[in-house]
Amino acid sequence: MRWPSAPKSTYTIVVTNSSIVQSRVVRDAVTTDLAAIAEIYAHYVTGSVATFELEAPDAEEWQRRFTSVTTAGLPFLVAEHEGAVAGYAYCTPWKTRPAYRQTVEDSIYLAPWAHGRGIGGALLDELLARCAAADIREVIAVVADSGEEASLALHGKRGFTEAGRLRRVGHKHGKWLDTVLLQRSLGPL
Repeated sequence: MRWPSAPKSTYTIVVTNSSIVQSRVVRDAVTTDLAAIAEIYAHYVTGSVATFELEAPDAEEWQRRFTSVTTAGLPFLVAEHEGAVAGYAYCTPWKTRPAYRQTVEDSIYLAPWAHGRGIGGALLDELLARCAAADIREVIAVVADSGEEASLALHGKRGFTEAGRLRRVGHKHGKWLDTVLLQRSLGPL
């Protein structure tokens, strides 16, 4: 299944704080971003429960994931902050059955140094805009309920609401983990 193409946009946000000017750019990811994306994600695989993967994907796997998302016509974005990849976000189909074709799951990860700078919000805002333009109706976020308060807050500020909880569905770092299912509608019911 291929989704309709969403308009591609790149935008720059300039934030001024006294005499400091910081520039953030959200744009389509390209293959040369994959090494930075892999490094960001590896941090969460090994040091947190933000993802339930136990081993960081290699370069070949990241290429496969990138190709799968982009050939399906779904957004795969990066945020740059002062010239460095600060984070990324993309959507994948929620389920493979055709009736789910307008529902996706989002993934968003930031470099550890990028938290608290508005980068996650900029990424998620653009991701949601791209999804809406591609006729996606529902976006699901699956968030670990232990230690991922920032992700819950980010999604909550963008209109996601809790749709349910799955108890003890993951086991990582020696403990059983629950997930929170968050959902946001992008179109009329």
